[in-house]
Amino acid sequence: MISIIIPVYNEEKQLPALLKYLETASSTYIREILVVDGGSTDETSRLAIEHPKVTYYLSEKGRAVQMNYGAKNAKGELLYFLHADSYPPENFDDFIVKAVRKGYNCGCFQMRFDKDHWWLNLMGHFTKFNHLSCRGGDQSLFVTKNLFHSLSGFDENYTVYEDNEFIKRLYEHGSFTVIRKWLTTSARLYERMGVWKTQKLFIEIYWKRRFGASAEDLRSHYCKRINS
Repeated sequence: MISIIIPVYNEEKQLPALLKYLETASSTYIREILVVDGGSTDETSRLAIEHPKVTYYLSEKGRAVQMNYGAKNAKGELLYFLHADSYPPENFDDFIVKAVRKGYNCGCFQMRFDKDHWWLNLMGHFTKFNHLSCRGGDQSLFVTKNLFHSLSGFDENYTVYEDNEFIKRLYEHGSFTVIRKWLTTSARLYERMGVWKTQKLFIEIYWKRRFGASAEDLRSHYCKRINS
């Protein structure tokens, strides 16, 4: 059975639609939906608490911290980490269970954006390849609870690049697969900052990490660019 873990912060516009979608898009393998809030100041907490199929948790802010908190409290044998603005394919839980039964203990879906732009379409195309350089948190992530805990979960020093850092360890120690079904994620950051400015930021973060930048260096650079 699968525990869906959704880290949120001020997601009152995104969360209700996602929760409604999950009710109809899953089949029979969902045990619980955990919404882990990093201290939202909008209506996110109320919307999550009032939803009958959601278990709500309040934690310290930081996606790595929030996802680890959710994993610690999850009851399912499989953990599925999902962003509040990402929509997995219909019957996604069935696809995940089938992948695990084939021997894959971690993986994701191929991803497309909800914005029609040639560069974003090209980026989505590359997510179908099973290579570390094509990975990211927006694609969602499933992992067995045993593997997750054996790797000590997400590194909470990272407030930026936390998904990629953990996925790198999954590639080293797990059996990673890319399920050839489309997950659709929001291009809201690209729309806010512009496609090229956003892409330049992600490239800078990637290469800074490759050349040994610390978690704090990545956070500082990201915040400087995102607020400029």
